[in-house]
Amino acid sequence: MQLSYSVQRSSKRKTLTITVERDRRVVVHVPSNASDEAIQRVVESRRQWIFEKLHRGQKCRELPHPPGKELVTGESALYLGRSYRIEVVADGAGEIEFANRFLIPASHATRRKGAMREWYVARANEIMLPRVERHAHELGVAFKRASIVDNRYRWGSCTIHDNVSFNWRLIKAPTFVIDYVIVHELAHLIEPNHTPRFWDVVKTHVPKMGKARAWLNDNGQVLEEEI
Repeated sequence: MQLSYSVQRSSKRKTLTITVERDRRVVVHVPSNASDEAIQRVVESRRQWIFEKLHRGQKCRELPHPPGKELVTGESALYLGRSYRIEVVADGAGEIEFANRFLIPASHATRRKGAMREWYVARANEIMLPRVERHAHELGVAFKRASIVDNRYRWGSCTIHDNVSFNWRLIKAPTFVIDYVIVHELAHLIEPNHTPRFWDVVKTHVPKMGKARAWLNDNGQVLEEEI
C-alpha cells in the first residue's frame, strides 16, 4: 500500500521524527540536510508503526454522538471540562453570558454553527495565554509569541521561530489537559524531539500527563463539535 507523507525541514533539528496528525496526515520532521533517500529509508522502516497509528484510536473512531446539538434551552455545552446547561433568553445586552450556565441571547440561538465560537475564543485568550506565561517561567524558557488559533487537527504547536499556538477548542477541556498541552509545546523549546528527555520534562511539570493524554484520546472529537 502506498504511503503518502510530507517533509518538514529545520536547521534546528538533529534527528528525524515522524508524526501522525489527527487528520491522518503523516509528517516527517528532518534536519535541513537530510537526503530524500535517507528519509525514504526511515519511513519504510517505520511503515508498520505508521499504519497502526493511522488505524487506531481517535483518528478513526466515530463521534460518540452526532454533532447535531442545537442552541436551545435544556441543551448543554462544555467549558473547562464540565457540561453546563444552556438557557435561551431575551437578547438583553446581546452577548452570551456565563453564570454556572450559558445564557444565550435568542438572536444567537437562530444560528447554531459557530454561535459560541467567539465566546470560547475570548475565554481561551483570557485563561490560556496567562497559563502559557506562567508555565514558560516555571520551565525557564522564552517564547517569542503565544496565540490562540483555529486549528481543527492540532491542539498546539511550537514553530522553529519559537512561536507557540494553541487550539481555542481546548478551553472546553479540564485545566489539567490545557496545562499538559501548553507544557508539551513549551518543552519543545528545550528539546525539539519527542525523546525520553522531552517526556521527562513534560511529566515533571505535569504529573497528570498520562491522565491528560488519555482524556484527549477519549474526548478529543467531542471538543471539535460546534457546541
